[in-house]
Amino acid sequence: MSRIGRLPVIIPEKVNIVINENNVKVSGPKGELEYSFNEAVSFVKNDSDIVVTPVDGSPLAKSMWGTARTLLNNMVTGVSKGFTRSLEFNGVGYKASVSGSVITLNLGYSHPIEYSLPDGISAKVTKNIIQLDGSNKELLGFVASKIRSFRPPEPYKGKGVKYLEEVIIRKAGKTGAKK
Repeated sequence: MSRIGRLPVIIPEKVNIVINENNVKVSGPKGELEYSFNEAVSFVKNDSDIVVTPVDGSPLAKSMWGTARTLLNNMVTGVSKGFTRSLEFNGVGYKASVSGSVITLNLGYSHPIEYSLPDGISAKVTKNIIQLDGSNKELLGFVASKIRSFRPPEPYKGKGVKYLEEVIIRKAGKTGAKK
């Protein structure tokens, strides 16, 4: 029995959920999300919550039960509160700026990197921190990883783009090995 799957998804105020077989559409103050779930799970909508149940006892239904509940909960949380992901960049001359939906990064290359943010994702830059906001957790994580991939952090000087909570284990260089 899935510990995650059996928990109900609480529906906050101002969030509207429409269930059409396995297509779920969630709308709220932060936006609107839609997802087509696997047919191995079903949804039962009550007054203030939604319960996800497996259709049968097959291994596929059991494995999709907790996954579907978590995806639905992320959709509800995204349209009501939203998600935030922060990136930190370190390096001499490294800069970032946002104009509209385009983020421009100067990361030590001979050219600036311009990345167009997808719809639903917004960015804000303060000093050396890029803050990404959005209602779709999956898309937000993809955008954050894409920006990090332009200059991943290196272990010797710590230069590069990293997640704010990420810890980079530093290595001693060649001079440290001679001791």
